[in-house]
Amino acid sequence: MAKFVDILKYFGNYWKISVFSIAMMSLFELIDLFVPYAIGQILNVLSGQPLDRILQSMVNSVAQIGQVEINQSFTLTVLLVLVGVVSVGRAPIQPWIGPWFAWDVAFRARRENAEAALKKVLTLPLEFYDENNAGRVAARVAKGLSNHTWTYPTLTSQLFPKIFRLIGIFLVIWFIEWRIAILVLVSLLGVLAFDLRGLKKLSEQEERLDKYAENTESRTSEIVTNIKTVKAFATETSELKRQQQRFDREFKVLDYRIHKGYIILGTYERTIVQSCVFLVFALTVFATAQGRISLGHFITTFTVSSMAFAEVEPITQVAEFFARRYGPMIRFHEFMKLPVGLDASSLATHPEAVPQYRFTGKVEFSHLRFGYNVDRPVLKDINLLIEPYQTVALVGRSGSGKSTLVKLLFRYFEPNEGKILIDGQDIRRLDVSGYRKRLAIVHQEVDIFNGTLMENLLYGNPNAPIEQVHEACRIAQADDFIRQMPAGYSTIVGERGVRLSGGQRQRIGIARALIVDPDVLIFDEATSSLDYESERSIQLAMRSILGTRTLIIIAHRLSTVREADQIVVLDQGNIVEVGNHEELLQQGGLYQRLHSLQETGELLA
Repeated sequence: MAKFVDILKYFGNYWKISVFSIAMMSLFELIDLFVPYAIGQILNVLSGQPLDRILQSMVNSVAQIGQVEINQSFTLTVLLVLVGVVSVGRAPIQPWIGPWFAWDVAFRARRENAEAALKKVLTLPLEFYDENNAGRVAARVAKGLSNHTWTYPTLTSQLFPKIFRLIGIFLVIWFIEWRIAILVLVSLLGVLAFDLRGLKKLSEQEERLDKYAENTESRTSEIVTNIKTVKAFATETSELKRQQQRFDREFKVLDYRIHKGYIILGTYERTIVQSCVFLVFALTVFATAQGRISLGHFITTFTVSSMAFAEVEPITQVAEFFARRYGPMIRFHEFMKLPVGLDASSLATHPEAVPQYRFTGKVEFSHLRFGYNVDRPVLKDINLLIEPYQTVALVGRSGSGKSTLVKLLFRYFEPNEGKILIDGQDIRRLDVSGYRKRLAIVHQEVDIFNGTLMENLLYGNPNAPIEQVHEACRIAQADDFIRQMPAGYSTIVGERGVRLSGGQRQRIGIARALIVDPDVLIFDEATSSLDYESERSIQLAMRSILGTRTLIIIAHRLSTVREADQIVVLDQGNIVEVGNHEELLQQGGLYQRLHSLQETGELLA
């Protein structure tokens, strides 16, 4: 569970410069109090009343150094020079001590934590993304970073210096009349305590609203991602109505509950503050009339006490500002505290530090057992040996464990029992990043990034020579259609490859995998959603790869696996048959039944 201290740790690497800038800004706030104090002293000089002992000693010292006679004009000149130094002399310095450092720290912390957030995104386990879509994750990170960035300058340049200013005001009034100082202190503490109590309750509502808004944004992101499906089923009206209801709920909570709460809180605060200002004014008048303080001290006391109460509203506004942003910041730190996946170590700071493996492609699954829920195994005592350069097909009904076996091979998950060996080495003892670089996979739905075809092709191996790219595209049956594109290899494919057909995306996926030059290449149902012509092109591409490396094919369509050296049939997490196409047909087992169903046009169960 994230706490307030996590917000402070966000800026932890810059605490020294933060302390320095806050201290200097606070010092300027205290120095600023000299002006109303000096004005009161000037009024004393003009009315013939004595200066305070400290200022009189200063005037005497200046007169002695300059060997000047002390009179009213000289005293006023000294006071005016002091006021000028304080007010004008600090003007070119304060912006660099305040706004510069405040925003500099905010921007540096944002850069640092944006990198940390991206590392978190890259190292979270896959199951996290099964439960949270991209819009939800991106919104939480973006809002968290943004709110931290805007909050820091406000707190450091306004809240903390204002607090020191109030302390300085209390000391000035205490020096003049301690009874009034105590009244001002008690009044200020009471008002601020009242405000903070109200803000705490409103902040809790803000946090709940932020969670609700995150769900709304997540749904909007899903609508954008699946806009073709929305239009295909003509559900625009229902989606709009559903979101309108959520927007209405958000508005009512935000406007009638939270915003109204801030207005009510502000109403009470202003009434109490004005009452306190009037009470201090009345007591100061009586103290002056009774001769306890001079006329100059009356002006100083009333001026600085009014300044103190005037700071209540800015302080509460800063507190309100923080309360409104507290929820997204806490949600960001909750995200940053999520446990990383078992493969988190694959994120190397320096890519050159990743071990460069090279395997023959011999893969062995030994007594492998795995379940996403330990009590419900998906794979049960799997024993399978794949020789180098061999083509092995995994077939079976949906849910039989084919894709799970590949996920374990890629170390997305660790087996509950048993092990996986590559060239006789337990893959758990290998650097996960270096190991994965020797594997490649072509999924049923190939992920395409918004950019050029060349950028997508080079994604796994950015340093591949252009000749290797052209050869991979030729083998993948992609070269012809790429050359027909408006800009060839420089054609922008759009987000998620919307400008490409399903078959074209598959062929780009195959070429991209070949450019990596993997020791083990996996096809995960690469043709199951394609038309006949596209499937034929993919089959030709796969046929040209046979024997060049270890090839694992997961398939529903058995027509794609006939030429495999070995076909492994899985059923309910067990290997039930192993052999080539002809051998399995003769056995008359599950493979033969699945084959018959497809031959007669029936769907594979």
